[in-house]
Amino acid sequence: MSFTGMEFIFRFLPIFLLVFYIVPKRFRETVLLLASFIFYGFGELTFLPLLMAATVVNYLMGRNPRKKYVLVTAIALDVLLLVTFKGLSIAVDSRLLPLGISFYLFRMISYQADLLRGEIREKPGFRDVSLYFCMFPQVLSGPIMRYGDGEFDYPREYRLKNIEDGIKYFILGLGMKILLADRLVILWNDIQTVGFASISTPMAWLGMMAYSLQLYFDFWGYSLMAAGIGMMAGFEFIRNFDHPYAARSVSEFYRRWHMTLGSWFRDYVYIPLGGRRAGRGRLVFNLAAVWLLTGIWHGSGLNYIIWGGILGSLIVIEKLWIGKLLQRLPLIGNLYMILVIPLTWIVFAIKDLGQLAVYFSRLFPFLGVASSYVNQNDYLACLQNYGILLIVGILLCLPWVYNYYQKHKRNAGIILSLLAIFWSSIYFIVSQEGNPFVYLNF
Repeated sequence: MSFTGMEFIFRFLPIFLLVFYIVPKRFRETVLLLASFIFYGFGELTFLPLLMAATVVNYLMGRNPRKKYVLVTAIALDVLLLVTFKGLSIAVDSRLLPLGISFYLFRMISYQADLLRGEIREKPGFRDVSLYFCMFPQVLSGPIMRYGDGEFDYPREYRLKNIEDGIKYFILGLGMKILLADRLVILWNDIQTVGFASISTPMAWLGMMAYSLQLYFDFWGYSLMAAGIGMMAGFEFIRNFDHPYAARSVSEFYRRWHMTLGSWFRDYVYIPLGGRRAGRGRLVFNLAAVWLLTGIWHGSGLNYIIWGGILGSLIVIEKLWIGKLLQRLPLIGNLYMILVIPLTWIVFAIKDLGQLAVYFSRLFPFLGVASSYVNQNDYLACLQNYGILLIVGILLCLPWVYNYYQKHKRNAGIILSLLAIFWSSIYFIVSQEGNPFVYLNF
């Protein structure tokens, strides 16, 4: 079951909200937990027992935070479980990777680590811990909320304003996914069908732009939908993206992109390794470790390792030499980031290293790797078909557009626009086969 499926939008979500708000407040968390297991079962019934078993084991092992060796063992078991299923999906069959396993195991690891560090009260209840691990708005693709962020130990307040805002965020995310990401991915798929060797240089740059925007709006859209559903259930809004394309460096970009994943690697890998406290050599090693793990986490292909290595190297260069300069020259910093980040996304997107070289030869013709016939006017048809989508995507990357929405979101014009976005999205969902969210693969 997907957030963009008709069954979810018109059946599961309305029925869940109806039951959730009909029952007395003391039972609402139980309703949410049961709905989460049902939701996961619809998507991956085979691996539902794995999720339940991991939940029970992590709860039981965290019952006595003073026994540190038990918590360390729990973390080791969670890491082993993740590595095992990642390995099976690579070596045997990709279908052996349970939906959402990276995201719910990361929450389990953070829970045990926070217990170990004394950041969680001694004995959270089973229902609260289970809800944190399995809550359906986040179980498949995050955001990776911390246990303390959910305030599971305190009575939750339910405000009509939060429900209204949650619905609006859900619609915004739906529109980003269906009306932008799913349209732009058609352009990227067409380029792959034609073949990288047969596209012109302008077309290669347009394709790189389309893929970068598609990835952004796919995952930002999912994050907004997940945060919106959480708000409808009484949780605070979780911000997972903070206008990353307004950043002035690669380092800043990844502080703004998938913020909950970035902060997870910072708090549970980078800082425990020593951060930058032990000198330059240790800083380089720690950043290399973080970005190697980030690349491996995203996929098994060598391109993911290269992608992580490039980003780690750029961040090391910024930390040691050019970071302060980029911040003092914001225009130069932003132009640098806008050029570099889409180029790294191409490395992320193309698994075949030979084809990756061909694509870069189209981006930079002086590389001279590809030599077959090229349609020099192909980009004109691309602009005719996708130009408006690309312009809208670029505008939505600008912070002032989102800030304008936040300031005027209760105005009648904004509400009418949201209605138009919702029903346009429904039209495309019904009339065309939808694409799964990108991060469901991780």
